[in-house]
Amino acid sequence: MGVVLTVLSAVGSVVVPALPASAAADPPAFVGPLSTRGRYIVDANGDRFKLKAANWHGASGTWTGSGDVNDPANHHAGEIAYQTPLGLDRASIDTVIDGLAQLGLNSVRLQFSNAMIHDPRPVPDLPANPGLHGLTPLQVYDRVVERLTARGFAVILNNHTTTSRWCCGLDGNERWNTAQTEQQWQDDWLFMARRYAANKRVVGADLYNEVRRNTFDDPNWGWGNDKDWQRASQQVGDRILTEANRDLLIIVEGINWTGLPIDGFAHGRPTLEPARTLSHTLVDSGKLVYSAHFYGYTGPNHSGATGIGETHDPRYRDLSLQELRDTLYRQAFFVEQDTGKHYTAPLWISEFGEGRGTTDAASRAWFENFVDYLAQTDTDFAYWPAVGFQTNGSGDGWSLLAWDAAGHRIDVLDGTDWRGPAWQRLVTAPSRTGQVAPAERWSMLNLDYADFQESRTVRALGDWDSGARKGACPDGQRLTGLAHTGGRGLCTGTLPTPTGYAVVRDESYVDTDWASGYTKAQCPPDHAVVGYSVKGAAVSAVLCGRSPTPLGRTGRTVWFDRGDNRPAGDPGGDFATGNYKGQCAPGEYVAGVAYTGRIGSNRTPDALLCRS
Repeated sequence: MGVVLTVLSAVGSVVVPALPASAAADPPAFVGPLSTRGRYIVDANGDRFKLKAANWHGASGTWTGSGDVNDPANHHAGEIAYQTPLGLDRASIDTVIDGLAQLGLNSVRLQFSNAMIHDPRPVPDLPANPGLHGLTPLQVYDRVVERLTARGFAVILNNHTTTSRWCCGLDGNERWNTAQTEQQWQDDWLFMARRYAANKRVVGADLYNEVRRNTFDDPNWGWGNDKDWQRASQQVGDRILTEANRDLLIIVEGINWTGLPIDGFAHGRPTLEPARTLSHTLVDSGKLVYSAHFYGYTGPNHSGATGIGETHDPRYRDLSLQELRDTLYRQAFFVEQDTGKHYTAPLWISEFGEGRGTTDAASRAWFENFVDYLAQTDTDFAYWPAVGFQTNGSGDGWSLLAWDAAGHRIDVLDGTDWRGPAWQRLVTAPSRTGQVAPAERWSMLNLDYADFQESRTVRALGDWDSGARKGACPDGQRLTGLAHTGGRGLCTGTLPTPTGYAVVRDESYVDTDWASGYTKAQCPPDHAVVGYSVKGAAVSAVLCGRSPTPLGRTGRTVWFDRGDNRPAGDPGGDFATGNYKGQCAPGEYVAGVAYTGRIGSNRTPDALLCRS
């Protein structure tokens, strides 16, 4: 099939080559590990690596080996606990991978459950894969990872559920810690990250799937409690990078649902909107990827369920084209389209899809429009699902590939599937390729509830200000902004690894009265502020890193005790919404912080000494 995609841009029309239905070439080789530069994922050479993925599910659930796994009617108590990627009873691992290659994919989101990791029972026989006889579910998962990566695919590990079952309702799997402790969740992630650390084509840790409300409680983003998804994902991401596997991308999905889905009650899909004011800063810059899921039958205030009262809330498929684009940007796509902000990161739409048998015009139009938006924005994606069953000549629900009991296959490119042309447009759409120049990184520090030290070298210092909450910029960055209250900070720029550190609590190094009448904590010469500590809202100390090369001494005072004082153009973005903020200009560094009062009174930061 030949498809022409017209892209309205400054370069005019681009003719897109067709994807041959018979093509079976493995993905082009890439050099891992992967990292990020601005909105793009790049390989070890700095070349753009776009995730063109699909979900190969099954290992996070149980299934009978027949019937439509996507149909809840086929999920019965006492199911055979296969807990293996779907289709392996009907096609060999490499046969399935052949199909993935023919679809034009280069990566796979591979689900697992925490229960799968610990299940010691051998899986039932998989007739199409006799070599898997006697293996546990985790050992089968190992074999699939090995074959995918040997064939050139990138693999993203996805903690889809806690218990092995179909996702995603009121099922005990709503949060990372509803069916297990948070400690167990973290320990399982460290186990999985270490298990594949030697395989550089295992590229990512997708931390948890569709975090959502359970019967009684909502997840939140930034409250600091045991339901705080921002805190939990931040902590486990740092532990993976520092204790298990520093090569992995850390993939954080937005919150999928909060509130009771009934008219008259507050409810909705926050997705990634909270990241605009509270983003993640990992101990290794360049490892964060944000993700989100979109389906036509859900909506910005619609859970996708029927008969429970969301009668006034439109689904995504009900929105006009412009409303859809505006909503997608607001809920998720802003993280990649707003460049130069603390929340700027690659966006991976790690689930979207529609059924082969869908006849509803609105649902079909939604799918076409969503695929076109993915193509136009050059966004990384993963279709749900890749693999399914074929029964009595019809394909399994939403899958791109399906096998019957005899091993015969149908797929989205067979010429009879209405989704085929849209899929062709997506996988062959023009994309950014080649070298991606390093982008200036902006990192947000958050001392709201606890220490937030995102520097490996500073962590090695130990407790440099006992009793205070301490924050430190990632290695290679320096402080550039500070909030008047609340403990928020902003880091950026490049700073060679400091040759030493100084903790400053007084005016010992003040060389000029740059904030008359205020107490000034100033760094020694050739030091820049790379961290700070607070007690309550009061300044406790600044942490100064010594530069291996001389730093400029020209300075100015930036006051922010009575209003924002930040450079034009909003570099870095609003890192402390609702609080006054001070920020040095690009090219300057913070050499000191001024404040009034005593610790325990009004010792909030009031001014910065910015030098260049």
